[in-house]
Amino acid sequence: MDNEVVSDDLNVAVAKPSSNPEVKVPTIDDVVEGPIVAIGRARVFVDLHPYGTGIIFGKEYLSARETLKNVNIGDLITAKITGFDNAEGYTELSLKEARQALMWHEAEQAISKQTVYELEVTDANKGGLILNWQGISGFLPASQLSQVHYPRVTDGDKDKIFVELKRMIGTKIEVQVITANPKEQKLIFSEKGATNSTERSATVEKYHVGDTLEGVVTGATDFGVFVKIEEGLEGLVHISEMDWALVENPRARYKVGENVKVRVIEVKDGKVSLSIKALLEDPWHAAAAKYKKDQRVEALVIKYNKHGALASIEEGVAGLVHVSEFGTESELRSKIELGKVYPFIITFFEPKERRMTLKPVA
Repeated sequence: MDNEVVSDDLNVAVAKPSSNPEVKVPTIDDVVEGPIVAIGRARVFVDLHPYGTGIIFGKEYLSARETLKNVNIGDLITAKITGFDNAEGYTELSLKEARQALMWHEAEQAISKQTVYELEVTDANKGGLILNWQGISGFLPASQLSQVHYPRVTDGDKDKIFVELKRMIGTKIEVQVITANPKEQKLIFSEKGATNSTERSATVEKYHVGDTLEGVVTGATDFGVFVKIEEGLEGLVHISEMDWALVENPRARYKVGENVKVRVIEVKDGKVSLSIKALLEDPWHAAAAKYKKDQRVEALVIKYNKHGALASIEEGVAGLVHVSEFGTESELRSKIELGKVYPFIITFFEPKERRMTLKPVA
């Protein structure tokens, strides 16, 4: 192991953090993985090469001691970074918080995949039901109950509704996750759309790729919007299918209750995927007649990514400005700022593939 030092209490080699400026150092709350390199008294050391060595100790060790009893040197372990500049120079880790982070990530994936879970109702309040999912307590608002389970109270009396909701404690219902916010510890479920899989499949089979439908927006998330196309059936319009132009915030684009026209682009596994973009004219078609390789253009910098930056020459037509044109990412960001227009030369242009690369004018 390069750059080794010896831990005084265990006499074991542990890695120093890399001094390579190109290595992206993890930050607080990042989830990392590495092999166990030493086990001491109420502490475990994890190799985070090339970032250095992590340690699980103190209250973090105590909270995970049952799990850590069964680990051995060489075992891979996933943990969450909780601190730096430990007195002994280690990166402080938490096993418990890593498990929570992974569960919240799974909850976010469940939203995207529209996964249906059968969960038991553990409690109720005047607003809805309490459910438990993988140790996380979640809430199912009464407004998100299906027609079958919604309390049938003629006068809308909240106390009577509460009585009906309490009757559901101990029963199991099929639900989907519709909100997962780890920072606020908020997990929200919906029974709407999470119908019996057989019934759902029969409903979904009515639709085919290419169908144009009218729907109502029922929810907006960071990755897209859900659109109800009939009672009990919603489809996802992914953020990439909302517009030809870059969409940063789906919530700002569409509001719940808004009517939209959509096209079916996939029917699979009892789910319907939808597109709004497919009903709009592809701006690359017009761009094919206006632009060509080596042409000088004015472009608006709209986003940074791991390869460099995206710059738009017109609405919906953007090209990559590669970081290699500037040498380093920091240099790129200092020379071309988001929201500003700069002159570029088109170095690659393939409108049929919707691909373009740009370089700054010297």
